[in-house]
Amino acid sequence: MSTDTIAEPIRFDTKIAVLLRDDLEPWQRLNVTSFLVSGLGTQAPEVIGEPYEDADGVAYLPMFRQPVMVFEATKEVLVAAHGRALSRALPRAVFTSDLFGTGNDRDNRAAVRAVATAELDVVGLVVHGPRNGVDKVVKGARMHP
Repeated sequence: MSTDTIAEPIRFDTKIAVLLRDDLEPWQRLNVTSFLVSGLGTQAPEVIGEPYEDADGVAYLPMFRQPVMVFEATKEVLVAAHGRALSRALPRAVFTSDLFGTGNDRDNRAAVRAVATAELDVVGLVVHGPRNGVDKVVKGARMHP
């Protein structure tokens, strides 16, 4: 048997984690998650895998090369996680409650820029980095059901 056919488990030394506030509506959870992860590949291109292709040769966009773990937490846990992500200088994206009232990227950025860091009403956060560092950031959160 050749080594090409042996499927060794792939282990990642990094983790991608999305943390959502537990009081969001289902549509908000999906919206926040999609917005948060959209920025990760631009700042951490190593998280993006190779393009896909089906048996007929139809090409598809590349996606993350590793799983995205989704967690939920109370507002208090999310505030603490935001602070830990900042103190560890991990690549991150933030979604605040103000962004539900905007309709475009320019207004989204202006809404975040208008609020001091400690005053942000964070409803979602994505972090990427070493597994142990990300685990410490999301401490107190639980896996999303």
